[in-house]
Amino acid sequence: MKLRGGYTNYGETIGILMLDTRFPRPRGDIGNALSYDFPVRYKIVRGAHATRIMGDQPDPALLEPFIAAARELEADGVKAITTSCGFLAPFQKQLAAAVNIPVFTSSLIQAPLIHAMLPPGKVIGIFTERGHHMNAGHFRGVGWSPDEIAVQIQGMKPDAQFPATYILGREELDTDVLRAEMIEMTEAFMASCTNPGAILFECTNMCPFSKDVAEISNLPVFDINTLINFFYRAAHPVPFLR
Repeated sequence: MKLRGGYTNYGETIGILMLDTRFPRPRGDIGNALSYDFPVRYKIVRGAHATRIMGDQPDPALLEPFIAAARELEADGVKAITTSCGFLAPFQKQLAAAVNIPVFTSSLIQAPLIHAMLPPGKVIGIFTERGHHMNAGHFRGVGWSPDEIAVQIQGMKPDAQFPATYILGREELDTDVLRAEMIEMTEAFMASCTNPGAILFECTNMCPFSKDVAEISNLPVFDINTLINFFYRAAHPVPFLR
């Protein structure tokens, strides 16, 4: 068997651009490597604090640091790059153009696929911490428009502990409290949406609670992990025949 080199490390298919954070990350969170059945490679973008990302658009001054970090991950040998915050969707085109491997900045890029799967008229619930900040610019950043795909943005109540933990950056969290808020959010969506078809988490920190949301809503739940696993399987097909 002949092997080709060129890198220092091997076997890390997915590279993840991480915000500069300090909060705990339970299993299921993109920042916990135990969330995956395969190795991933992390790169922290220093200075990329959540408060600079969570808004009507991310701070434009962060684009170049993200591009530099993406190029470092590519040089390290990863086969695809993603990020730890779906609000980076407006950076999609620039980051994809800066490297020669696939980039998916946000779980929101899955919406057209989900829409194509669903019966006509079904609505995708976009779950996010701060619903008032999510807008069509984030959707257009990853290639689609709410004029073409029916979505309902579901945010959290202003005094929720979830954004206080993840946006303000607490160094401890209570998974029971956060789970209760995710359940409350799901119930509010199901009560207000007239024709729900699926749920899509913008927020990568919501992933530990995907099962809870799926059980309560009885809907398929898509998140950054469904996208990461989708790409990994495409890059590593199952060897059915030997």
